[in-house]
This record gives sequence, C-alpha cells and structure tokens, in this order.
Amino acid sequence: MTLLGLGLDLVELDDFTRRLTPELIEELFTPAERDYCESRAKPAEHYAARFAAKEAVMKALGAGLAQGLRFDQIEVGRSAEGAVGVILNGKAAERAAELRVTTWRVSLTHTGITAAAVAAALAD
Repeated sequence: MTLLGLGLDLVELDDFTRRLTPELIEELFTPAERDYCESRAKPAEHYAARFAAKEAVMKALGAGLAQGLRFDQIEVGRSAEGAVGVILNGKAAERAAELRVTTWRVSLTHTGITAAAVAAALAD
C-alpha cells in the first residue's frame, strides 16, 4: 500500500460541547452518525471524535471547505467488527477518486478533555 495523505485533528471537548447545538449537529453529522452518538452515554465526546475524524480526512485529502467539501460528505462509522471507517460522498468522494484513494485507515480516541482522530488515505 502507498500512503497518499495523512491527517490528524484534535478537538477540545469543553469548547466543542458549548458550540454543539441541534442545528450544528444536523449540519455536520449524517443520520447514522447522529443515531450512533445519541445512543452513547456521553454523546458530545462521540460527536467530537467524529468531527475530528472529518477534519483529519479533509487534511488527508489536502482539501477542505474552500474546495467545496462539506462535513456531511464524510460519514464516520464502524464495521461489524468495530473498525472505524469512512464513507465519502459528493466533492469528498471526487477528491479521493482524483488521488486514487482505495483504502482508509481511521483511528479515534477521546478522554474527558479532548477528542482526536487520525486518517490515512491509501492506495493499493
């Protein structure tokens, strides 16, 4: 495998939680992400980790909002085995195709203070 891009993002939970309104949740997260986060004991920590992952994916793609990417074009989910992955749509998927990304490796973590994510864009 060849590494095409790497992204890392860190989110401070206090600040993120203060800004996390229902409208912002609707704008940033897909229905599947909202269902997952709301099913957890501390939804804000899970939203923050997913937001960090979306930022990390944009960094790995070398593109962002200025290039037409939107947060809802990047869905962070888990496989049946528990592995974290992403599904891209719209401009995010187009950018990944331009780079010839075939595989994503994503890792999330959160504590009571921060949430972090790393995303690696790979090609076979």
